[in-house]
Amino acid sequence: MSLGRLVKVCLLAYEDKSKEKKINIFILPINPESYSLNLKIEYEKKQGQGNQGTAPKYTGTKPKELKLDFVLDGTRTVEGYHKDLVDKTVPQQIRELLATVYDMNAKTHVPNRLKVNWGEELVFDCVLTNLDVNYTLFDRDGTPLRAKLSATFLGHKEEQKRVREENKNSPDLTHVFLLSAAETLPRRAHEVYGGGEYYRQVAAANDLTSFRNVPVGTALVYPPILKTTDRE
Repeated sequence: MSLGRLVKVCLLAYEDKSKEKKINIFILPINPESYSLNLKIEYEKKQGQGNQGTAPKYTGTKPKELKLDFVLDGTRTVEGYHKDLVDKTVPQQIRELLATVYDMNAKTHVPNRLKVNWGEELVFDCVLTNLDVNYTLFDRDGTPLRAKLSATFLGHKEEQKRVREENKNSPDLTHVFLLSAAETLPRRAHEVYGGGEYYRQVAAANDLTSFRNVPVGTALVYPPILKTTDRE
């Protein structure tokens, strides 16, 4: 990844467990200052009568939990606020967020499967388990101008993906990048897949009719590609 490029946190929504059909994306307009991961291993701690200690017996590893604390702003004064949300009110932004991560999908009758993506270091398959919204600033008429949100996501990644995640640049993992003024879709495709010829598959995955003239700041999903079958 080039130095100086601002990468936003992206919340991608899918209606299928395999995450092959992306249906929505919400980009955090302001990146969080931090995020936390909770990892928990469970042991049986039963102690025999008269024993002073115990030898804990492993019973399982709980799914990871990711917690993100972030801000939505409606004052139009925050530098670097993402272009897709800068002209929308805080209630409008929250409605878009809920449609992506919280609302029940009409086809599957469950909330969307999610992927939290922050560049190459954070790629987290999950579902939303908790969302707290705290309104902190209001206009004279009572309209919320700023809200602090705390979201908790529960990981549910398939077992076979865990090994692949050791290689963050692997072409069989999904990546999300915001297009900058200094790059093109084929150039990024070359970085991800090792060959610029895969840009057509990337354009199709993002419902683009052309890879040219893509607006700067557009979030582009670079999906898993099987090179042995998809190379043109």
